[in-house]
Amino acid sequence: MPLLPTLSTFFIVLSALLVAVGWILISLARPAAHKKVMVGASISALTFFIIYISRTIFIGNTSFGGPDEIKIYYTIFLLFHIFLATVGAVFGIISLTLAFKRNIGKHRKIGPVTSIIWFFTAITGVAVYLLLYIIYDGGTTTSMLKAILGT
Repeated sequence: MPLLPTLSTFFIVLSALLVAVGWILISLARPAAHKKVMVGASISALTFFIIYISRTIFIGNTSFGGPDEIKIYYTIFLLFHIFLATVGAVFGIISLTLAFKRNIGKHRKIGPVTSIIWFFTAITGVAVYLLLYIIYDGGTTTSMLKAILGT
């Protein structure tokens, strides 16, 4: 198993698990514990993003190495995952901002939506990881910097 993709996948799964725990804590009327767990979920998601973006810039991304006849389905699935991750990140930032500004009314409305988007992001992210590194052998990897500089 490749180290960085495995590590980044671990952190995105951890963030989703912490969001689930945070959801349970707030339903039990434990706002202080909820806040701590959700900050932990945010740090875990940020750790994922730092690993992912660093790998993308310096090492590159792995192309799909599975059968050509399912590559189009993988690509559509990957685009769906990227869309979910982007929307989830924006919603996450908004949810955190509302919470830290103590705008709890709006936070209560957007928080559950954010959580659901994040759960689907994590699930589809794990599926992408499995398709790229476990079920099929990964394709080629090229650094973004090498691609830009033509080296």
